[in-house]
Amino acid sequence: MTSPLDLAYRNTSLDPGARRHLDRLMASWNLLADLCFSDLLLYVPFDPLALALPDGDDQRVVVLGQVRPTTSQTLFEIDLVGEVVASRELPLVMEALRTGAISVGEQRNDSGEGHLRLECIPVRYSAQVLGVMARVWSPGIARRRGALERVYLDLFERLSAMVTDGIFPFADDELPAEHSPRVGDGVMVLDERGRITFASPNAVSALHRIGIMSAINGSTFHALGLDTTIAQDSFATRLPVVEEIERRSEVTLLLRCIPLLARGEVTGAMVLLRDVTDVRRRDRLLLTKDATIREVHHRVKNNLQTISSLLRLQARRIEAAAARTALAEAERRIRAIAVVHEILSREAGDQVPFDEIVHALVRMAQEANVGPRDVAVRVEGELGDIPADMATPLSVVIAELLQNAIEHAFSSADAHDEPAAGKASSSAPEPPRIDLTFHHDPTGCEVIVRDNGVGLPLDFDIEQTRSLGLSIVRDLVRTQLDGSISMTTDGGTLVRLDVPFRRGERADQRMG
Repeated sequence: MTSPLDLAYRNTSLDPGARRHLDRLMASWNLLADLCFSDLLLYVPFDPLALALPDGDDQRVVVLGQVRPTTSQTLFEIDLVGEVVASRELPLVMEALRTGAISVGEQRNDSGEGHLRLECIPVRYSAQVLGVMARVWSPGIARRRGALERVYLDLFERLSAMVTDGIFPFADDELPAEHSPRVGDGVMVLDERGRITFASPNAVSALHRIGIMSAINGSTFHALGLDTTIAQDSFATRLPVVEEIERRSEVTLLLRCIPLLARGEVTGAMVLLRDVTDVRRRDRLLLTKDATIREVHHRVKNNLQTISSLLRLQARRIEAAAARTALAEAERRIRAIAVVHEILSREAGDQVPFDEIVHALVRMAQEANVGPRDVAVRVEGELGDIPADMATPLSVVIAELLQNAIEHAFSSADAHDEPAAGKASSSAPEPPRIDLTFHHDPTGCEVIVRDNGVGLPLDFDIEQTRSLGLSIVRDLVRTQLDGSISMTTDGGTLVRLDVPFRRGERADQRMG
């Protein structure tokens, strides 16, 4: 489904570099909205070729982005992204686009309740004005200006000048992470020498939590006892720097230092800080949990291998051929399950790289071949990562189908599980071969096992089969995988499995 942002981009003529610059701005401009206590809208000139307009129609702009502040109430209850507006309705925006300078003024409120204030800031990239970032607020609901509000608005003006100069957002800055500090978490302002000139109440509280009780304003990080060079690094590189400070493994602060530039010189920095103690504690618990889960899978794998070895030993002591065969088949199925747990013991998570399992299953099938001729197994396609609870039954199914083909597809008719083969093995002109093919899409996967052997008996019916292996395959596909299976003769035997992905299992997984 096409998003409003994609639709908006289609109505512009931005090159890839300009689009990346605007994407970076919209990825980080919640900082600007919080500092100015206002809604921000991003206007970009409308491409006249994107939509046929009547002759003489007014120039238009499209709303490419919108962000609401968390430090104040919003003026817009609906999303405006994608809306196309005639330029005559936005004279201040058009003035900023034309002159490349910040313009400030009033605009009539569509709701009829007075006027709105607008500050239109040109967004420059490579000496070109791409659009206008408009700050929109109502004087009637503006916050009373105290020391904190004045500092925040000053920071916004300094960053706005950087937007106009094409410096902000920083081209080499990584996009803010999910747990990146925000204005409400705590703000400190540094001068050009790295001294703290302002610390918000939340910033002071965060510093108190790591044991800093001395005067903050006028100090430096070093004077406060903070072992960090975040300010020096940010000033030297002229890029944001992120660092964590941990005290006694009890409190962890995440700091993000953003340099403030004017006329090519560093004039100071803004430091956002957040207490991420709970986040890091959860991270450590998750790491411990992952290690425990991997250890459990490792032990399960070892136990399954032990059971497999015991079954092999038991089979050697039994004289009855049928009993030895039954134990060998049971041992093979256990090894197929052990392969899944072996991979899960190496990689934590709910997803399993199934292609690794497929190669192990192919090796197992070929090693178990006791027939007079080698059977080539060719694998095409891939499934990528699949849910762990799906990997185990699918592994057993594929192992069983490969083994069934190797044992029965290339033997004489009377060696079939079912009587009266549909075709003699001598009619196969090619060397014995099994093709294992995988297809998948967001809704499910398809597995095809095809051999060039003798084919199925004329009266074969998977619902009535007396083969234990095929009965296991049929029941696993239908009950544990919620899929379907069909078996036909087509120049040999063709088995087709269709397995759906349950809701949420395959979301955002890569396509093959």
